[in-house]
Amino acid sequence: MRVSVVVTVRNEERNLQALLESLVIQEPPLEVVIVDAYSEDRTMEIAGRFAKDYPFVRALLHGGTRGVGRNFGAREAQGDTLAFTDGDCIASPFWLKHLREGLQDAEVVAGKTVQIGYRPFEDLERVELIYHGYDITYPSCNLAYRRDAFAALGGFDEWFITAEDIDLNLRGVQREYRIAFADQAIVYHRTRGSAFDFLKQALWNGAGRKQLTLKHGQLWSSYRPLEMIRREHTAWSLARLGAAMMGYVGYKAFGRARPGAR
Repeated sequence: MRVSVVVTVRNEERNLQALLESLVIQEPPLEVVIVDAYSEDRTMEIAGRFAKDYPFVRALLHGGTRGVGRNFGAREAQGDTLAFTDGDCIASPFWLKHLREGLQDAEVVAGKTVQIGYRPFEDLERVELIYHGYDITYPSCNLAYRRDAFAALGGFDEWFITAEDIDLNLRGVQREYRIAFADQAIVYHRTRGSAFDFLKQALWNGAGRKQLTLKHGQLWSSYRPLEMIRREHTAWSLARLGAAMMGYVGYKAFGRARPGAR
C-alpha cells in the first residue's frame, strides 16, 4: 500500500526540517507531497532541498486555505492512501506502518496526536464531537483516508476556515465509513508558542464549529457536556472556551457565506 503524505505549509521555516526528517525514514513505499501556500520565509527552500535529496519528496506551490491546499496535494498525489499532517508536527518512526495496519479494516484511520510545547497547553484535551458512535474530531494532522473513499467524499470542503477535517469525518460517517483509531500511529504536534496565538487559534476553531452548524444543522446533542464538566478546568481551558464562544457567536462578523447561499 503506497501512502502519499500530504503536508500543507506556510511560513514553517522553523519546524519543517524536523517534520521532513521524520517522514523520510517512514516505511516505504511512500511519497511526500509538500504544498506551500507561498511562504515568505525559507520554507520552500527547505522543502526543495529535501525534494532534491529524496526522489519520493515533491515540493509544490499552491495558495489558499488548508482545505484548498490539501485537495490540491491529494490530486497531485499518486498513492493508494492519503495521509495528512502539518508542518509543525513530528511523526514517530512507525507512524505510517501503524496507519497502514488500521486501513486494512477501515476506510479512515486516525492516529494518536501528542501535544508538545508549553505544558499548560499540552494538557488541554480536544472538545470531542461524537457522531453516530464515532469521534469525528480527530485532527487532520494525523489522519489517513483510503484514496477512493476520499475521492467519493469530494475531499475537504474548501469553504471552511477551520474544522474542514471534522466536516470530512462527519461526511464519512454519514456514508457509513469506519473510523479506526491507531494509538501507536503517533504524531507530535507543537502547541502555540504564545497566549495570543493560542487564543487566536481558539477563536478560529469556534468559527469553524459555527460553520459546521450552518452546514449540518444543530450538533449540540452530539457533544458530551457532562464529560466536559467532569474534566478538570484550568484558567487556560476556560480562556479557550471563552475565545471559542466568541468565534462561534461572532462568526458572521468575519465569516463568509457558503457558496450559493443568500
